[in-house]
Amino acid sequence: MNRLLETFENYLKSNLPVSKTFHPHFEDALSLMLDAGGKRFRPMLLLSVVNSRNSLLVKSALPVALGLEMLHTYSLVHDDLPSMDDAALRRGFETLHKKYDEVTAILVGDALNTEAFNKIANAPLSNDIKIECIKVLASDGGIDGMIIGQAIDCFFENQKLELSQLEFLHIHKTAKLIAGSLKMGAIIANYDLTTQEKLYNFGIDIGLLFQIQDDILDETQSSLEAGKTTHNDEAKNSFVNLLGLDGAISAANELALKCEESLNSLDENLYDSLNNLLIKYINRHK
Repeated sequence: MNRLLETFENYLKSNLPVSKTFHPHFEDALSLMLDAGGKRFRPMLLLSVVNSRNSLLVKSALPVALGLEMLHTYSLVHDDLPSMDDAALRRGFETLHKKYDEVTAILVGDALNTEAFNKIANAPLSNDIKIECIKVLASDGGIDGMIIGQAIDCFFENQKLELSQLEFLHIHKTAKLIAGSLKMGAIIANYDLTTQEKLYNFGIDIGLLFQIQDDILDETQSSLEAGKTTHNDEAKNSFVNLLGLDGAISAANELALKCEESLNSLDENLYDSLNNLLIKYINRHK
């Protein structure tokens, strides 16, 4: 585990959400999926950008990174619900609606969503910086991003989308939050607007690549290997379903090459900070 990830993981474990009531399990449920692990990809993108400019700012950025991970985790909890993917496994653990009940899972998701913005609002950063971060997260995690992507994904089950529509779906459902993670890091680190936009566009490509690779893994890995329910996309609009496995691999390789070129075009500090994090995601399939 690298130092930045270790710093974040320790911060997360020391700042798990609490709810001191007489409810028999809500507090445990509230922290279970956060504490279960995961790649921490989005908070690490944010912190890596901050670290590339000013390592002393990382400590102040940790609450924002945690808020980002909370919002992402809420989306996973809701994505696993019976009305959506009806998944039994997440991050190697039983999903919340399976372990507890559906009401608990819905309310934990709601709680993590709102607590995400509370964490950012109380971060030791200037109000201007916090407002800009909240705007990005609310847009890319909300109706202009993840929510409309999820709505399209669910509504069009068992209906074949065109490639441009499929890309729209996954840019909004997955890629925008990844792009927003990079942009929020750039806002905290006070990178100029041109760099912020360049990182955001790079994040859209990374996020789309991430989704194609996830679709490939859903097709090729067992639930045990992936740590979540796989072979669960039969009714979904996935890149494998639309393009076939070979076509999806070809699309992933093409996008990986574009991402490599974008990464190489970043300034030296950004390249060094992001390369180690991204290299395993932008490697081309053999």
